[in-house]
Amino acid sequence: MGKSSQQQELNINGVKVAVTSPDKPLWPKKGLKKIHYLEYLTRVAPYLLPFLRNRALTVIRYPHGVDDERFYQKNCPDYAPDFIETVREDQIDYIVCNTLPSLLWLGNQLAFELHIPFRKNGTSRPSEIVMDLDPPSRDEFVLSVEAALLIKEVCDKLKLKAFVKTSGNKGLQVYVPLPENEYTFDDTRRFTQFLAQFLITKEPGWFTIERLKKNRGNKCYIDFIQHAEGKTIIAPYSVRGNEEALVATPLWWDELERDLRPEAFPLDTIQQRLEKTGDPFAEFEETKSVQRFDPVLDWLKEQKL
Repeated sequence: MGKSSQQQELNINGVKVAVTSPDKPLWPKKGLKKIHYLEYLTRVAPYLLPFLRNRALTVIRYPHGVDDERFYQKNCPDYAPDFIETVREDQIDYIVCNTLPSLLWLGNQLAFELHIPFRKNGTSRPSEIVMDLDPPSRDEFVLSVEAALLIKEVCDKLKLKAFVKTSGNKGLQVYVPLPENEYTFDDTRRFTQFLAQFLITKEPGWFTIERLKKNRGNKCYIDFIQHAEGKTIIAPYSVRGNEEALVATPLWWDELERDLRPEAFPLDTIQQRLEKTGDPFAEFEETKSVQRFDPVLDWLKEQKL
C-alpha cells in the first residue's frame, strides 16, 4: 500500500483512496480491526453495491469502534474527495455510493451501517417492498422466522417471488422486488397492510402491529409502516454496530428453521458463506422485470384493502 502503517493509500483503477489507522480496533470482542473491515467491504462489494447504487445513503458512523459513541450522517462532509458522488434532496447532499472507491472511503470513515431508501434517485416510486419483522429480542427470533415463512406462503400463492435476509440484529426482513418506477407507495401500502393484517389474524398471540414497544408484550412487530417515502432500511450485506459485528445477511428460504440464529452471521464468516452457498439475492434485479404485481394490486382493490 505504501506510506506508514498508520496512513496508507489504495489505488483502485486510478482512483486513490486514503486508509488511515488500519490497525484501529473496531469490534474488540471479535478482534476485528479497520483493515479487516476494509477487506470485508472489498470482498462483498459485488453483492452490496447493486443495492447502494443510485440511492441516497444514510450512514451510522462509529469513529472509535462499537464500544464508543456513534452518530448518523446524511450530509456529505466538506472534506469528501472529488470522486464521492452526491444527490441533493430536501436541502441535504446525500452520498451516493456507486463504486468500490466510494465504498472504501466510507469504510475508512468508519461508516458501519449503510441505510438506503426504498426508491432510487430521481423517482418517487419504490424499487421493492420490504417487510420488517421485529421481535422484542433475539430470544424471540423464531417469531420473525415464523412471520417470514407465512409471508413466503402468501407470496407463493400470489405468484410473487420474495427474498429474505437477517436485519443484522434481532429480526428478519422480507423483500419483494418490483418493476422499476411503476408502483406508488400507496400501492405498496395496500400490500404491506394486507400482509400485516393476515399475520395478526392468523396468529394473534405471536404478531402485532402495535407501534408502542411497551404495548407489544412478547410479540413480533410487523412493521408495515416502515415501507414508505423518506424511510430507510439496512442494506443487504451491511454490517451492524453491535459487538458481534453481525451482518444483514441474505438467506436461502430453506435456511429458515426454528433453530436459526442471527448470531450465526458475523462479518468474518460472510466471504466463506458466499463461496460455499452463493448469493441468495443473486436474482433480485432480474426478478423485477418478471414480477407481476398488477394482479395482486387489482385483487386488493377488489377486496377494498
